[in-house]
Amino acid sequence: MINHSNSFNNDWHPNIWPPFTQIQTNKAQIEVSHGKDASLFTVNPEKELIDGISSWWVTLHGHSNEFIANAISDQAKTLEQVIFADFLHPQAKKLAERLSRLTKLERLFFSDNGSTAVEVALKIAYQWWQNNGERRNQIIAFEGAYHGDTFGAMALGERNIFNESFEKLMFPVKRVPWPSTWIGDEDIEKKEKVSIEKLYELLKQPTVAVIAEPILQGAGGMNMVRPAFIKKVSELVSNHNSLLIADEVMTGFGRTGSLFAFQQAKIEPDLIAISKGLTSGFLPMGITLSKDKIFQSFVSDSPEKTFWHGHSFTANPLGCAAANASLDLLENEPNKYLKFEEKHLFLINKLNHLPFVKKVRICGTIIAFDLEIGANSGYLNTIGKKIKKLAIEKGLFIRPLGNVIYLLPPLCITDNQLERSYEIIHDILLTL
Repeated sequence: MINHSNSFNNDWHPNIWPPFTQIQTNKAQIEVSHGKDASLFTVNPEKELIDGISSWWVTLHGHSNEFIANAISDQAKTLEQVIFADFLHPQAKKLAERLSRLTKLERLFFSDNGSTAVEVALKIAYQWWQNNGERRNQIIAFEGAYHGDTFGAMALGERNIFNESFEKLMFPVKRVPWPSTWIGDEDIEKKEKVSIEKLYELLKQPTVAVIAEPILQGAGGMNMVRPAFIKKVSELVSNHNSLLIADEVMTGFGRTGSLFAFQQAKIEPDLIAISKGLTSGFLPMGITLSKDKIFQSFVSDSPEKTFWHGHSFTANPLGCAAANASLDLLENEPNKYLKFEEKHLFLINKLNHLPFVKKVRICGTIIAFDLEIGANSGYLNTIGKKIKKLAIEKGLFIRPLGNVIYLLPPLCITDNQLERSYEIIHDILLTL
């Protein structure tokens, strides 16, 4: 018998269904009145919070950035939306040309978010082989990966509590160990060797594509690898006549210390998925970039070779305007992401002496470490919820991945705010 009783906290809004949240065991959402730069301002109680994770990694330039807001406002007075299957507009042209120049991939397919950007990449890769007269089924991903929540993207990710309900509906994926590393890791060579050998064996079977988050797995636990490893992966994929998909949804737009993470590995992916920082959090948008050779296989007199995929808000002019404005800011002030890692390296000394702080890793704007507290690792470790609560009380919003604590702040965070974030985390850890 299904229990329909509403026994959860009545502070929850009666009409809203929040993401990634069990309302039975969590406190209600905190209402935010407004945001500015690296701060969120809440009501009841009135409080200023440093946004230490860029509101799920999207607010690249901070909240309520006037330059981006004005670009959207100006565009709204000209053209707010148009069907992209039949019409083109200046903002989309400008954005496509810029991203093609920056990534060296010639073709762009617009969608709505990170999951759909990955989904599009996967569908393109799969159909590309068919358009060229070959049917392949094997897809390879890495252990611990997260690529989104639509069915295709979900199938690519690690099987866990988030998707186990849908196991029977997902297609099989071959997996390769992800050789995570950190400061002081002495086993990295061995781990990379095991991973490369596994990938080599799997690639003996004709493969649709290999997908990876270059340099850094985000939702999987902020697990970082060396750029040289990604380069080896790319070389193997190319040598075995497969395609490489770079999921840059989280790592793109300066987050890892370069404009795109794949650039650190000096590789050329066949397909790239981007979102999140693309519009600096102002509007939903995803993009899949493709090499022209892939695009050309879809150009045909045969309807069967058409890429039958689309979204109502494809290349929305307001989203394109936001993305172009965000790129303007990145190009005008590159040191904001190029020099960010130095700040983390200086401030981490506040934390790395604590005995339960392990596996400290830093990449560009991102710092993460594991807490060796509790029996479980990953999301099922409840220490993260405790730390989030205490941090909010002290004026910092973070959302640990179980026992993985991380900071991924907006580029506009002040030195004082960043230092204060470290101090808050330090003070909390001393109480554990």
